[in-house]
Amino acid sequence: MNEDPNDIGRPEEYSHRILELSGVHFEPEAAVDLWLKIVKHKWLLSEKLGRDVGLRTSCIDFLENIEQAPDEFIAYQRQSILNELGAQIIGRELWDTIADSQPPKQLVQRRIILPLMEEDLSKKHGVVPPKAIVFFGPPGTGKTHFGKAIAGILSWQYIEIVPSMLMADGVEKIGANLREIMEQVRNLDEVVLFIDEFDEIAGSRDRADRIDKSITNEFLKQIPLFKNQQNKLLLMCATNYIRQLDAAMLRPGRFDCIIPVGGLDREGRTTILEHFLSKLNTGHIDLDRIIEMTAGFTPADIQYLFQQVAHFAFEQELASKEDYLVTAETFGLIRPKILPSLSDKVIKEFIKDSVTYSRV
Repeated sequence: MNEDPNDIGRPEEYSHRILELSGVHFEPEAAVDLWLKIVKHKWLLSEKLGRDVGLRTSCIDFLENIEQAPDEFIAYQRQSILNELGAQIIGRELWDTIADSQPPKQLVQRRIILPLMEEDLSKKHGVVPPKAIVFFGPPGTGKTHFGKAIAGILSWQYIEIVPSMLMADGVEKIGANLREIMEQVRNLDEVVLFIDEFDEIAGSRDRADRIDKSITNEFLKQIPLFKNQQNKLLLMCATNYIRQLDAAMLRPGRFDCIIPVGGLDREGRTTILEHFLSKLNTGHIDLDRIIEMTAGFTPADIQYLFQQVAHFAFEQELASKEDYLVTAETFGLIRPKILPSLSDKVIKEFIKDSVTYSRV
């Protein structure tokens, strides 16, 4: 008989084929579903062993392990998708690098994390945990950091997508690539899907060309499909330009939360500064002085400042051959070369957008 596993037609033929391969008889109706699982099991065995495994071996092995074999295939398939999409495991400690006073940590904790972690209590009170979230705010304010930290505290896998990944096959393929990725992720469990530069794939259709309109339309189709999944998934999108998103994206029913992520207060800067200072070779540090130096700095600004300080210390010790200790004076030398991202104008515009677009 033909070895092509797909070359079977009527239910009786499925039953006959399984009987021929394994010596076990199944009713035709049951055999159809069983055969599809056997074919998947053949693929799984071949992948694991690195060679093509015959149908007879696959059929017998599946029937001998019929209880765990389907779950094994699903787990293997999910892991393949995670590997393909570059999934990461984020440490829980990343959440602690965000100060409790930093907007919107408390909101995220109350509205997103706790309902997901306290499932039974959520169900008891009819709380529906969010499935789709937008973070917006000026560049460098920590939107991606929040996405990773949420994945870390939930102990979920983190997958990040940027528009350039969707454009790998050309602009015409962005919509198709977006659809494929969303379909793949819908088969996963305990995953945060983070889409950065969201305005580039969900911009307003009023002034868009044909391709951009089709991309936005595709995403509008994908959101409800994603939210209707019963498995544990969280879609997070981030944009620096909330005003550029299509109006349909911002209506209730699409995203569960639209959350502003702004600048750092004194406590927020202190938490991040202490985190990065722990990685340097330091002498006496006047932390208050460094906190004052970094007014208007975003988390990204602070990270860049520390990169410059670290490299400066490296070069000083390389030249002098003596132990170099970073102090507040070191920061005083480097700080004037780095301008803060959050000007008064940027902050005013962000506050205005927060009033207009926030929904929590």
